Amino acid sequence: MKLFECQSCGNALHFDNTICLNCQHRVGYLQDEFEISALEKTAVGWMALANGKPRYRFCANAEFDVCNWLVAANSESTFCESCRHNRMVPDLSIPANTVHWRKIELAKRYVFRSLMRWRLRAPNRIEDPKGGLAFDLLSDTLASDGSVKNVQTGHEDGVITLNIAEADDAERELRRSSMGETYRTLVGHFRHEIGHYFWDQLVRDANRFSEFRAAFGDETIDYAAALKRYYEIGPPSDWQDSFISAYATAHPWEDFAETWAHYLHMVDALETARAYGINVNASFKSSSQDVDLNFEPYGASSVAQLIQAWIPLTVAINGVNRSMGQPDLYPFVLSSPVREKLEFVHGIIHRCQTGSQEQISRSDD
Repeated sequence: MKLFECQSCGNALHFDNTICLNCQHRVGYLQDEFEISALEKTAVGWMALANGKPRYRFCANAEFDVCNWLVAANSESTFCESCRHNRMVPDLSIPANTVHWRKIELAKRYVFRSLMRWRLRAPNRIEDPKGGLAFDLLSDTLASDGSVKNVQTGHEDGVITLNIAEADDAERELRRSSMGETYRTLVGHFRHEIGHYFWDQLVRDANRFSEFRAAFGDETIDYAAALKRYYEIGPPSDWQDSFISAYATAHPWEDFAETWAHYLHMVDALETARAYGINVNASFKSSSQDVDLNFEPYGASSVAQLIQAWIPLTVAINGVNRSMGQPDLYPFVLSSPVREKLEFVHGIIHRCQTGSQEQISRSDD
């Protein structure tokens, strides 16, 4: 994530800000320009100081303080690119649900920003009632007999369901421990589940089966049986030799979704490092050259370029965490098969774009 600057006072702004803490200007995110802008109220809408255009209004979900994105004042949709895909939202009569929803929408906006940087926009359920992308953000409920009806996070035919209990830090940590998932976050959930959606779009619908199977294996094996086997016996002992996570071993679809999510992790984190001017030593020898992070990760030419910067960065971050008595932030191994899978994801993202490099360059100005 890049750093932003208030156009009124020059104070640093962040992706989730709704107000500049220095000059108190209202601020919002210009979704088509990838910019946080200070705002001034006019008779025809909010004027963005970033471009001087008085043509914006806030996404309708700003009413609940869960979104800070702006839409054009003359837009037919009252929702931003991220929120317009919501099919069901939490029951807001329960106060805690609003708090959880706020965290969930922020994580989702991180993902949509990445998709929009690559111009990977998806129709919503109104535009495509059968295959459009939709989100059901739900909570567990009590049945008439007093039993709990659990909401399972997952993807099916373009609909991504997320249990909002995942927004509770204690609950998510409990699930992380019980399921043995080292890296369980809200943004990770969205990146993983959106990977399933884009498998349908960029692999299945593009007929890239042979290329996919060469990297990930045969996805036609019984999915339910594969998951059952995984939860019963777990991953093979040597899973790190070929997979980015233990769960990726369950089925080729899950392997793809985990790899897709990891690719998004890498690109967004490298953009953040670049924004903060972070450079690290690659081999820890006095004669070595610093790793160059001064390239636009969203426009990287290959996964090799990303990894060259990524590995020393994560080694350094893990070292900082250990010095603070914390576990490694990045406990993953990028084996040769995993790198090949990441290259596949990189390829299908960049291959399907039209004019992506111009978009990426403009957003980085």
